Amino acid sequence: MPALKPVTLTTERLKLRWMDEHDIAAHFAVFADPEVTRYWSGAPWTDVGQSAEAIAATVAAYADGSGLRFGIELLKDDGLPGELIGNASLHHFMEQNRRCEIGYALASRHWGQGYATEALEAMIRYGFDALDLNRIEADIDPLNIGSARVLEKLGFRKEGTMPERWIVNGATADTAFYGLLRRYWDER
Repeated sequence: MPALKPVTLTTERLKLRWMDEHDIAAHFAVFADPEVTRYWSGAPWTDVGQSAEAIAATVAAYADGSGLRFGIELLKDDGLPGELIGNASLHHFMEQNRRCEIGYALASRHWGQGYATEALEAMIRYGFDALDLNRIEADIDPLNIGSARVLEKLGFRKEGTMPERWIVNGATADTAFYGLLRRYWDER
């Protein structure tokens, strides 16, 4: 597991920062939206306690080095904290192989504005440069065309599919696997 230290990443329009208990309500709002969880591994959240549990697990992952979840915040001109619009994570680290998985979710009202690509680009750069990763993997539902486009813009390559890998809300769902090697990233 890499040694994780609190870090803030800033892009032109976003701030990526460690999450804590102050984010419970905003985090709940993202995952209570059926559009956001449509291709997720579970149903939309119905209780703010689900968000509290997720934030507690995030804080524990920081401590043990098993995962890094950034809250994605809109930057404001006045210097005050901006709105939390989603999150992006690096998790399931395989230290010997210098690889991990990536995950992300963005409030649906912010889709189509380039925020996911902008946030993930900063986080991926951090993963390759600061954490010395060699490979980042993504597992998405092949029906999630928007997510596939984001990954492909960032240089991920589709590597295969697994039919009926998940059962979500009683229905089977396939997986499309994507991978991004450090050398693909450097060649961009």
